[in-house]
This record gives sequence, structure tokens and C-alpha cells, in this order.
Amino acid sequence: MFPPTRIRSCLPVINPMFRRLKPHKPFRQISTIHNQTKSVNTTSTKFQKTKWMNFRAIFTKWVPLGSVIYVGWCYIRASVNYEVSKVEIKFYEMFPFRITSRLWGRLAACELPVSIRSLVYGTYVKLFNVNLNDAAVKDLTYYKSLSEFFTRPLRPGARYIAPAPCVSPCDGVVLNCGPADTDKIEQVKGVTYSLEEFLGENKWSTNENNYYNSLLKNKKNILHQCIIYLAPGDYHRFHSPCDWTSNFRRHFSGKLLSVNPWMARLIPGLFTVNERAVYVGEWKHGFFSMTAVGATNVGSIEIYSDPELRTNTKGKRNRIEEFKNTVSYKKGELFGQFNMGSTIILLFEAPADFKFELNAGERVLVGQALTMTSKEQAR
Repeated sequence: MFPPTRIRSCLPVINPMFRRLKPHKPFRQISTIHNQTKSVNTTSTKFQKTKWMNFRAIFTKWVPLGSVIYVGWCYIRASVNYEVSKVEIKFYEMFPFRITSRLWGRLAACELPVSIRSLVYGTYVKLFNVNLNDAAVKDLTYYKSLSEFFTRPLRPGARYIAPAPCVSPCDGVVLNCGPADTDKIEQVKGVTYSLEEFLGENKWSTNENNYYNSLLKNKKNILHQCIIYLAPGDYHRFHSPCDWTSNFRRHFSGKLLSVNPWMARLIPGLFTVNERAVYVGEWKHGFFSMTAVGATNVGSIEIYSDPELRTNTKGKRNRIEEFKNTVSYKKGELFGQFNMGSTIILLFEAPADFKFELNAGERVLVGQALTMTSKEQAR
């Protein structure tokens, strides 16, 4: 036997000789079989990889797409008064609206090329019946992003602030208004939510055994409420409804379910599970609170006097943040904005005969009187 070192030294001479020789027929067959086997193995590997990718696609593509289609189908059925089952509601609540809302918020904040702004915003205007006559700037190319268009300011004089003790803080539709004389409050007719779950622990006044009574400064008074839903086509900024002072804020990082009127009829306690920023203080009759409730695709809730507030962020959705700060607001003063449609809830103390001028289902505008004028109220 030749030593390995000797064989290696001969390879440069032997290799060219073998290259000139034509392979024998059996060798060709073996080579062909080997190539076929290699091709089969490659095809099998590709098939396995494709199969794996398809398996992943079920969860990464088809499940989210199917869920979106299903949620849209629920909207359509609800619009024709189709009765949705409890199982379907539970499925709806499991949908990751917080994640999709953050993605939507980022997308809406992207600056659009000037060349397509008129097309994009014009389509939105037609879909949601937006009234551009009230906007400070009517030129659609002026708005850099969808978020900027959503939160467009009003032109001066577009809204009249009525001489009433309490006015509408926003444009929208009244879901419910009237006395709230128990711990269970109607979000819509026949569907309630818990007062304590909605506001949280009473840390701003003297606690009593009864949560409801602990809120009242004057025991002869009762609580009243007004719930206003802002649709996607509405003016998305909201204002102070009266002269009052806020001294406490509580942020509930909850779910981001839709707050459409039909959804409020389906899910009891909807406003107690959604993300919300509760501002508590006093007005001339005693206790006063104003709450901005988050909803699906609301990128964020912004309060101009509270820059530390951060909504729709990552983390546990059952966390609660509290902040004490005294701020006085004048009636009609800008308070904050939604980056999509949502809901404002007013809960306040007033005499038992305090009357609203509005009914559920009516449309209101910023500054419109929610109650009678001061002279009529005094009678």
C-alpha cells in the first residue's frame, strides 16, 4: 500500500487523466440514479418547507383575515337586528383589538404623499359623511396624515356655546342621558354597568359604606349621566362641558372593544372593561366627572392638560394608573382629542329635578345645551 502522502502527491497528475476518460455505462446509470434521488430529496424538502409555511400561514394570515371578516359580518348582522349569541360575543372579546389598534395608530400617523391625500381623505369623507364646512382648513392636501385629518380643528365660530349650566363636550349621538340614582347605571336602555367598576375606588372624598352616597357632596342631590358616542366621521376633539375643577385622574388600561350603539346594547358593562381616562372633580352642584372611553382603532386618547397620560400601550390590560393634579376648566375650553371615534361619559351631581333637554338617539354638537338655561333651571 502506498502511504497517503504519496497518493496526495500524485493526484494533480491522475485527476486530468480521469477527466479525459468517458464514464462506463454502469457508472452513468449510478450517476443518474444518484441525481434522481437527490432531486427527489430536494423536492421532498421543498414540499416539507411549503407544508410548514402553509401550517404557519393558518395562524399568521388566515386566522386574522378570517377573524376580521367574521367581525365585519357581525357588524352587518347587528345592523339588521340579528340576535348575536353569547358565544359569538365571547369570541369577539377575544380578538386582539389592542394590537390591531396600535398598528392602525401607527399607520394613521404615517405621512402621506401630497399627490394621494385628496383621494384618501376624499374617500374617507364620502364613506363617513364628514362635514368639511366646519373645519378650520378645507384643503385636504394640508393634512399630512390620517391622524391629523381625524383631529382637525374647527373654524372660528363653527360652534355656539349655549348659556346653559352644562353643554355638550363633543359632536356625536346621545346613547343615554338622565338620572343615575342607583349603583347600576344604564349604558343603553335595559343594559347597565357598575358605577364603582367604572370609576374605581373612591379616593377623592370621604368614604362611606355606600359607594353611591360617598360621591355626593349634598345628600339631597343625585347623580346624572350623559353618554355621547363619536362616530368616525365626527369632529374628534372634545371640550369642557361646564366650569369645573378636576383634581384626580385614573387611567384604566382595559380592552378596546367597539363602542357602537348596537355593541353597547349587546355587552353589559362595556364601559367598565374598555380602556378609559377618568377625570374627577367638582362643579357648582358638587361631584363631577368626565371620562374619555377608548375603542377599536383609537390610536390614543390625548388630554391637553395631562401630557403624562399614555393610552393604548403594551403591557397588562388590567393595570390602573392614578395621578393627582388640580386643573380648572372653563365651559367650552378644549379638553382633549381622540385619534378615532369613541365615547365621552359625563357623571355629575345635581338636584333630583335637574332635567336634560335631550333624549337618547339625538345628535348633538359641541356647545349645545344639555340642560335648561340657568334662569329656567332656577325656577
